[in-house]
Amino acid sequence: MNNITASPGLSFLLMGFPGLESAPYWLALPVCTTFFLSALGNGTVLSVVLTEKSLHSPMYFFLCMLAFCDLGLSTALLPTMLRVFLFGSREVSMDACFSQLFFIHSFSIMESSVLLAMAFDRFVAICNPLRYASILTGSRVAYVGLGIAIRGVALHVPIPFLLKRLTYCRANVLSHSYCLHPDVQKLACRKSSRDGIYGLLVVFSTMGLDPVLIILSYIWILKTVLSITSLEERRKVLNTCASHISVVLLFYVPMLALSLINHLTVRSPPLLHVLLSYLHFLAPPLLNPVLYCVKMKEVRKGIGRKLHWPRRVTSDQG
Repeated sequence: MNNITASPGLSFLLMGFPGLESAPYWLALPVCTTFFLSALGNGTVLSVVLTEKSLHSPMYFFLCMLAFCDLGLSTALLPTMLRVFLFGSREVSMDACFSQLFFIHSFSIMESSVLLAMAFDRFVAICNPLRYASILTGSRVAYVGLGIAIRGVALHVPIPFLLKRLTYCRANVLSHSYCLHPDVQKLACRKSSRDGIYGLLVVFSTMGLDPVLIILSYIWILKTVLSITSLEERRKVLNTCASHISVVLLFYVPMLALSLINHLTVRSPPLLHVLLSYLHFLAPPLLNPVLYCVKMKEVRKGIGRKLHWPRRVTSDQG
């Protein structure tokens, strides 16, 4: 048992959809379409926000950060998913697997941090609008972006090295078509308690803390909105939060459902676990640009100007 360690020759086997392993080729079309539309949507948001001076404000800079995280997450997922579904190649080397899980978890934590920053942006804009410009200055937004990047990377730098120290003696078959830290760690036969403690610390300090702070922000926002006497003004204020609330639910609900199923030992088919994982990692990069473009008229106008649709965009008041 001690001889089966994380040597350079160690590899893992990736899985697709349970029961559909024999026919991966037709699954490649929706996978490729998802990544293409995700890259197109988030690339468009990045281009519009960065080049349109009218969108150079904290709210849109945070939207730009969200699009960047979605692009990074999609790019991290793409290589192994294409290998599994397009070429039917399931084997991935140890180094490639550990590199992929580092980028997947780093960009996922960055996205969670950006959603928290966007909640703070809405909190300041609604609860303290007169000081909005003085609180969220350009330099502070830049520092927030730098802090988000450092937080996502620094917390996950030790994980590949910790996994490399472990001894693997079980079947090296993973549960998904990409590598995840808990999925790889459960294959180890000799684990250190420090590895488990560090993993829990990362989870609770990010995915556990961020949604709690987002909820608290919206509790204060709701208290402020309820103090407004005009129903029309309430609707307008809440409408500015609609896109962010939708994105938050899309990102956290599948993760929460998967976590509850795992920790409450609820008996469920393996396909449900895989679908929830794909929903958590693939749906936000695909749908986030749609949600923001539908709700934000300024973004739609910017896209229209890039596509040379001035008349159509100007007449659109929705």
